[in-house]
Amino acid sequence: MTNDSRLTTLARLGFAARGLTYVLIGWFAIAAARSGGAPGDNRAALGSLADSAAGQWLLAVIALGLLGYALWRFSEAWFDPERHGSDAKGLAKRGGFAVSGLVHVGLALFAARLALDWGGGGGSGDAEADEGAAGLMALPGGVWLVGAVGLVLLASAAGNFAEAYKAGFAKYFRGDLPAREAVVGAGRLGYAARGVVFVLVGWFALQAALNHDPEAAGGTGQALRTLQDQPYGPLLLGIVAAGLLLFGVFGIVQARYRQVQVVSPL
Repeated sequence: MTNDSRLTTLARLGFAARGLTYVLIGWFAIAAARSGGAPGDNRAALGSLADSAAGQWLLAVIALGLLGYALWRFSEAWFDPERHGSDAKGLAKRGGFAVSGLVHVGLALFAARLALDWGGGGGSGDAEADEGAAGLMALPGGVWLVGAVGLVLLASAAGNFAEAYKAGFAKYFRGDLPAREAVVGAGRLGYAARGVVFVLVGWFALQAALNHDPEAAGGTGQALRTLQDQPYGPLLLGIVAAGLLLFGVFGIVQARYRQVQVVSPL
């Protein structure tokens, strides 16, 4: 185990890349709450950078960072450098790390296609969720698989709410973290906002399974639009969007000050 490795560097770049993505999601969702426009998802946020040469270079760096973050998550799932253990709770956490790794591989590939201008990078996250649900439902027992995805997402939401309440993430910061209370507060609000989004996305997946309708599945964009459509929707959307933006700032701080333990295969 080491703190000085290429994987550590990639993980730190990954925290920064993920943080910037959440800053963009939150920023555009706040704008949508104010204007009444439609909020987008992580793919729309990345796509906003593709209109200039500088943005494409930034997308290339983000793609590398997201891939590094995915590799670090896979390392956490397999090698367990932070000692989560092999009991039910530890295995659930490590399984969540593996799922996170897969998600960030997809985002990294999307960002890379945008950076290289390969066909615009693909569709929205909501369309991808529909397609993924349809693909799973085509398999034997596929409806149960989609339902299981929904339950995993709801469990992830519970984990985010637990982080917001307990602030367990604070123990991973170095002692020289400046403005610790403000950073921890931003993390709490950010995890709470992510929890709200995961509850909705998990619910969409469960509805898709219960109704045998893959088009009922959806991603972050649909979750934010659902909030927007509720009574006091602009206020609800604005609050969650601000939390997501704070989570992005929190992630950028993590890139510099989080302790990153790795067992590096590189």
